[in-house]
Formats: sequence, C-alpha cells, structure tokens
Amino acid sequence: MSDTPQHTDPQQNMEQRILRVMRKVLARIVREVAPRPGTASPLSDDTIEDIRECFNLISIREKELAEARNMTPLKPYYPDQPPPAKLVKITPAVTRRKAKDDSAK
Repeated sequence: MSDTPQHTDPQQNMEQRILRVMRKVLARIVREVAPRPGTASPLSDDTIEDIRECFNLISIREKELAEARNMTPLKPYYPDQPPPAKLVKITPAVTRRKAKDDSAK
C-alpha cells in the first residue's frame, strides 16, 4: 500500500513546496551566519529565538498537511545512523535453479 493518495490537492502540494523551500533557505542562512568557535554570533538572542520558532511552525504545518493526506511525516535520516530496515534481495526460485544448472555445465 502506498502513502501517496490517489488524488492530491494542488494547493496542498504548493504549500508543501513553499514550506520545504522556506526550511531550506532558513537553514542555509543559519549555516552561513553561524559564528566560528570563539567568536560572537552576529544574530541577537531574540532573532535566534524567532528562527527557532519559524522552524517549529514549519514543522507543525508540515505535520498537519501530512496527517490531512493520511501520510506519516518523514523523519530526518542521518548517514551515520543504521537504516531502519534491512534490504533483502529476493530472487525467484526459477532463476536460482537455472543458475545452478548453468554452473554445473
């Protein structure tokens, strides 16, 4: 069963795209103004708190949109984490038999 609904609301798709872009741009800004170790931040404490609130509001709305479409919200996956599931390669029995027969020749 797929998480993608059969019909999608174009307005919701646009809102999801807007939220995704807003999150990426905001994260890029934060990375670019992040201070080097030992230097003061160019942002005030109030601005930092406002940025956190923006990320929080984006997350809340993304979750609402996902729930409205009966989708589970995506969680971040970090490269150093083990994958949540192991992939298992499944080959049909006919292919295995044929491979055995070919190797016996």
